[in-house]
Amino acid sequence: MTASERRRLTYRYERLRAPASGILEAAGMTFLLLIAVRHFQSGALAKALIGAGTSVGLMFGPWLVSRVQAAQVPACRAAALVALVGAGLFGLAAALPFEMVFVVGTTAAMACAALTIPLMTQVYHENYPEHERGTLFSRTVMIRILATAGFSYLAGRMLSPDLARFQWLLLVFAGAFALASWCLYHCPSRPLTHAAGTHPFRSLRHARDDRLFRQTLISWMLLGFGNLMMVPLRVEYLANPEHGWTLNGRPLTAATIALLTGVVPNAARLLLNPLWGRLFDRVNFFVLRMALNAGFLLGILTFFLSGSLTGLVVGAVFYGISHAGGDVAWSLWVTKFAPPDRVADYMSVHAFFTGVRGVIAPVVAFQLVTLLPVSALALISGALIGAGTLVLIPEIRHGGGRRHAAALTEEVLD
Repeated sequence: MTASERRRLTYRYERLRAPASGILEAAGMTFLLLIAVRHFQSGALAKALIGAGTSVGLMFGPWLVSRVQAAQVPACRAAALVALVGAGLFGLAAALPFEMVFVVGTTAAMACAALTIPLMTQVYHENYPEHERGTLFSRTVMIRILATAGFSYLAGRMLSPDLARFQWLLLVFAGAFALASWCLYHCPSRPLTHAAGTHPFRSLRHARDDRLFRQTLISWMLLGFGNLMMVPLRVEYLANPEHGWTLNGRPLTAATIALLTGVVPNAARLLLNPLWGRLFDRVNFFVLRMALNAGFLLGILTFFLSGSLTGLVVGAVFYGISHAGGDVAWSLWVTKFAPPDRVADYMSVHAFFTGVRGVIAPVVAFQLVTLLPVSALALISGALIGAGTLVLIPEIRHGGGRRHAAALTEEVLD
């Protein structure tokens, strides 16, 4: 298969998969936590587990990459199987609507959604030309954003009169996973290059051996921890009566919460996503990352400190703008710096540390919110994002892209 055919087929099936990804994103962003808070009245631990489901999957990225390398199966075929497991888990949660099954099943299902990310990053590297990789990726993300926003609106309206309808929603999530599995199965890919060693997390050594990679991971850890502390608290902040949010004297409805956490930020993501895709292909990566950090900082402080509905909307817009750039930067940045045959390894390490902070940050957030006001948590989050930005300043000179070819391969793999 020629390079142009791989590009064409990958782009086709990724566009078909994007609506399913958007529906699953809405699940993790809003609806699973909303069901836990409003229907099951779940405790802090259960809410933290649900909020960390995607992160659990990211943590096991290195393990899955090592297994796929050992099995020598095409990357997309392995990803399709993982997505099929996710469909089954959502189906189980819908069939057995008990809190324990809901928490465990949906957490594991969202983990499946994240497990495939390192595999797909390698596919993007191989099938999309470098000069338009960010642009092509951002176009599929636009479809995903539309699906997230539209589905958030419709599902919010469906749940507002009767939250007991959530089982139907879980079946929709199962169907989204099934569609994603079909698309992944037909996407062109090849087996990953086998790596030396037998340890299932052997790819973590790249964080030790590659200095620039390590410094970027440190920055991302600070930024990500601060951001991920506040993401699940958006729903908690609006849905829990203890925080006092009302509209016309009544608690915010599911539709209003979905509007502020799903529709508004995703509308901003949609408008700015093409710009960020083009910028990723053309500008210094670390300057781009610092600009995104500033947007996340403004979004968090405005959303949680304003105390007004206008502030909530403005904060949601800032978050959406930065999220648009974060979609591209988080998913593709290793393609600029990793050796070509080690993109999946590098991405799995990046995903692993994202998962670590994603598991810890919601637990910390839901525990601290019982001790501190949300405004204090927002300031702590802002300080972490600021520190992560400062770490990047010395690395700006390296932000243009691939540093080498054989030299880095020798440095990292020796």
